[in-house]
Amino acid sequence: MKISASNHLTIFNIFHYVSEKKGLDLVGVIDAHVPEVLEEIDLLINQQACVELNGGGISNGSVTMLLGSEIELYDENCSGPIHVLCFLPTLKRMKEFSLWYQQYVKNETLSSQRMYIEAPVLQKKVKSMDGLFIPAHVFTPFKSLYGKGVQYSLTEVFDPNLIDGVELGLSSDTSMADTISELESYVFLTNSDAHSLEKIGREYQEIKMKEPSFEEFRSVLSESGERTVVANYGMNPLLGKYYTTICRGCGSRIQYAPTCPHCQSKKIIKGVSERIQEVSQDHQLSQRPRPPYIHQVPLEYIPGLGPKTLEKMRKELHHDMYIIHKASEEQLLAISPRVLADRILQLRHGELEINPGGGGTYGSVKLPDREN
Repeated sequence: MKISASNHLTIFNIFHYVSEKKGLDLVGVIDAHVPEVLEEIDLLINQQACVELNGGGISNGSVTMLLGSEIELYDENCSGPIHVLCFLPTLKRMKEFSLWYQQYVKNETLSSQRMYIEAPVLQKKVKSMDGLFIPAHVFTPFKSLYGKGVQYSLTEVFDPNLIDGVELGLSSDTSMADTISELESYVFLTNSDAHSLEKIGREYQEIKMKEPSFEEFRSVLSESGERTVVANYGMNPLLGKYYTTICRGCGSRIQYAPTCPHCQSKKIIKGVSERIQEVSQDHQLSQRPRPPYIHQVPLEYIPGLGPKTLEKMRKELHHDMYIIHKASEEQLLAISPRVLADRILQLRHGELEINPGGGGTYGSVKLPDREN
């Protein structure tokens, strides 16, 4: 959750929206280092609207919020900036981290501020505070580990032993990432990277743990005992903004080349699918057992589903995750036209085609010819 991206992304609103609209019970906020965000958390705790859990995290009774910081890291060994996620166990730790962080950035009131520091120094700082260190949306063409951060290996920048998990991003899934052998030892995370309330829950994971808390989440990433990611739920990578290689000059989908063969433009944005093939060493799937990766299409992508109908569906059918994955045909037909019910069911079963995204433009659901 990136609070600075929207005036509506307050801690209070996030608590409400995550539970009532999206059906989730654990959420991470990645600009919890911002002084104004820390002040709001303090205020809500003083008002007894939420409490700090013994196992780490902030809870309002139905949702647990993990306190994180997204940083745009620029190590001298990077080919380009890399976004990373640093999660801290307690409010006290996050306040300490915030003060330390402010020494290295120009504007501490915004998330994803560029920090010029050696990557292992940041990793060790997070570990010294009992935190978790996770590279974010690792394949995005801009500002990510494999996008432009390194040529071929995370070891060019990071200490691999100080990484707790890997966030895949919207344009990739487990089957794509599992062709990169150096990622085999890490748990894969699928997260929304939400810049608005409505974007919450585009991607998430089902987790088996004793309770929703920071320490239990840590145990999930280390796969301690029976704690584990049961399933990853993510957008079909084709819907992501960077799945295919695109020439921004003429909009053509092309195989990557320095110059577009159609218009000779040099404004080429390499797709995640092509970049992963470059980084993969043997192009063979890892032998590590992985939880299922379940493709989903967020409700906002469904053609013809307007905000009024969506709110009616949420009121009658609990929340988005129930509508997308569990609502029966009879339940959908009771509150929506046949065409919408059919589309939701078809998308659930992967029966509708998708126009791939690329170059910064999301993919889209392709309607059958008879509906165009």
